[in-house]
Amino acid sequence: MATDGTTPGKPASLRIRAFEPADADAFRRLNEEWIAWHFGMEERDRLVLGDPVGRVLSSGGRIFFAVSGDETIGCCALLALEPGVFEVAKMAVSESRRGNGVGRKLLEHAIAEARALGARRLYLETNRKLHNAIHLYESAGFRHLPPERVKPSPYARADVFMEMLL
Repeated sequence: MATDGTTPGKPASLRIRAFEPADADAFRRLNEEWIAWHFGMEERDRLVLGDPVGRVLSSGGRIFFAVSGDETIGCCALLALEPGVFEVAKMAVSESRRGNGVGRKLLEHAIAEARALGARRLYLETNRKLHNAIHLYESAGFRHLPPERVKPSPYARADVFMEMLL
């Protein structure tokens, strides 16, 4: 137990908040960390992470951050695909903070925000190597899409496709 009464490694006072202009670097850094480690950056990653306002927010999407104290430890985006449909994307948690429920809180917040925006469906793409992420999505209610419903992805690494009907 730390001197402030918290358990080491667990967020002291986790809060989820919306994107602020100064968050662009954290959004890029958090995502580059895991993407580069597991797969390597792709052109679409560079576009979205290099311009979150233009590529996510200006088209009706949202970006959320998990913050503990003054440290940004995670993020998640909702990309507007079409009216009533959002993609859960660019979800990342700092390596040192994984396994403490931060990703679950981000995902729950994104789902609640999508509902508040009137979404009827959430979609996501991931990779079969990311077992923990897939388990999280399944436990939150996402279901795997059958192959005949999968559309081509701009990401070479995407080989798992899921949706949640709201």
